[in-house]
Amino acid sequence: MAERKKVFICSPFRGDMEGNARRAAGYCRTAWEKGVLPVAPHLLFPQFLNEGIEAERQAGLAMGLELLLCCDGVWVFGEATEGMASEIAFAVEHGIEVRFMEPESMEGGSGHGDGAGVDASDGE
Repeated sequence: MAERKKVFICSPFRGDMEGNARRAAGYCRTAWEKGVLPVAPHLLFPQFLNEGIEAERQAGLAMGLELLLCCDGVWVFGEATEGMASEIAFAVEHGIEVRFMEPESMEGGSGHGDGAGVDASDGE
């Protein structure tokens, strides 16, 4: 089995958490359709960490950075929040490619989720 490139999905979560999670799932769907392995900690960690408890939020952000180190690139969707800005800075510091995507042009892959098409045509 060929190893796919791993892409860290960086998108807003706080605020409209339900809507933002739905959009992030769509971004992941599109990344998968582009042939990469999407890594989206903000879809996983809120399943067992409480975003409303600052210590747990910080633990989630720290674990996300650990996962980011395993990725080949970062795809950024939407306007950067404080958490996203720290992920972007971390990626840059560690020489991980950062690509800014266009979420408003996303129509959502094969009709699953409310997802997302990206401006990346080369699957990186």
